[in-house]
Amino acid sequence: MSVIRLFTDLDGRIGLRQFWLGSIALALCLLLVQWAAPRLVEMPMAMSIIAFTKAFALFPWAALAAKRAIDRGGSAQFGIFLVCAIVLPAELQPHLGYAWRPSLDAISTIAWLIALVDLGLLPGARPDRQLAAQRAAAKPAS
Repeated sequence: MSVIRLFTDLDGRIGLRQFWLGSIALALCLLLVQWAAPRLVEMPMAMSIIAFTKAFALFPWAALAAKRAIDRGGSAQFGIFLVCAIVLPAELQPHLGYAWRPSLDAISTIAWLIALVDLGLLPGARPDRQLAAQRAAAKPAS
């Protein structure tokens, strides 16, 4: 599976190795931007660049989670839902009262744990089926 398809396509299946390598690559890119942006531009612009990068990284992470959820025997929406459940509570905290913080933190933590165990540690549900990377790109002749 090509790198572009890995990070942009919501269809297909990936194994544990591709899921972790893709997640690590995305995390390293985010860390690089967070390190480099304040050193290259002034702080207000650096904060904008970092916020844009974090928002932009949501789709590739959702694509990885969707493909991994399909490999686990679930639907792509489950993986996308987990990414939303991890990210959205932190974005909602500034807009809600202080009393909501523990609940939102709990939602995010539970979603992280479910994603870690279900998508990141458990093997595929159907090991007899080929992964997307193992399939040939050309269609078989009729």
